[in-house]
Amino acid sequence: MHESQAIILREAGGPEQLRLETVTVNDPGAGQLLIRHTAIGVNYHDTYVRSGLYQTLKLPGIPGLEAAGVVAAVGPGVSSFRVGDRICYVEREYGAYAQLRTLAAARAMRVPEDISDTLAASLCVKGLTACVLLRRVHAVRAGERVLIHAGAGGVGQLLVRWARHLGATVITTVGSSQKAAIARECGAHHVIEYREENFVDRVRQITDGQGVAVVYDGVGLDTFSGSLDCLGILGTLVNFGQASGPVPPLTVSRLSAGSNGVVRPMLFHYIRERAALDAIAAETFAAVASGIIRVETRLQLPLARAADAHRALESRATTGSVILTP
Repeated sequence: MHESQAIILREAGGPEQLRLETVTVNDPGAGQLLIRHTAIGVNYHDTYVRSGLYQTLKLPGIPGLEAAGVVAAVGPGVSSFRVGDRICYVEREYGAYAQLRTLAAARAMRVPEDISDTLAASLCVKGLTACVLLRRVHAVRAGERVLIHAGAGGVGQLLVRWARHLGATVITTVGSSQKAAIARECGAHHVIEYREENFVDRVRQITDGQGVAVVYDGVGLDTFSGSLDCLGILGTLVNFGQASGPVPPLTVSRLSAGSNGVVRPMLFHYIRERAALDAIAAETFAAVASGIIRVETRLQLPLARAADAHRALESRATTGSVILTP
């Protein structure tokens, strides 16, 4: 048995519901690892869980999907990892907002030597998500026009850089001139400040009325309807988040305007098998190693300040990744 500091969510609500407490962590069981965290990723998904929008964490519980750390102990039957190995993971059962945790060895990914723990913790959800969106959900091809909302955000920057590398014409929306500069640095061909101009009209102008092949929309409520209007014939809207609120019901016949499609992918469905996890992780780490994508940590706070991390994320004031350190 081990004592650990952890963030406990006892009831859904605002960031103030995230409280630091002392918990007991068991020794690893069969097929498990005991992990000592060194860096913990913070994601919009975490804010949905905390607010009650997603009721996927049994309360009271420890939130958090991703982290990096060191193997502190190995349970019976585990031969693929040793004490001292650096690993990272994404875990749908949560539990990352803690100093220590047990984890199924099947979920752990070995961290390459040239990648820091902070970078690894930033890549698990965001990097794997970008890979899935661009290479699995809609395989972006050279010459395609793509629209990426929130291009200066954590996932947005990865999507912009990777889509540009794949040869797409990248259009992105941002909320300020500062974020516009970040999106351009990432390689966006066209940057739309949505508070200053109508992004639907601007996309139609950029594409000579043809629309885009795919829209990657993690914003949700504020952009979903306009995203549909930006699609070209046979275009696809990929909604992978709802930072501005949940998307209202859709009248399916609206898709007939361009024989369009709507997809709502979940990362865990694409990495549910070990072979798929290994392939997507390898592709993501390779993209980092080759310089195709970069992850920058813009905000790093101690674990005890998880509430402040959520406030910063929900304010949309952040660009890049948010990390907690145990």
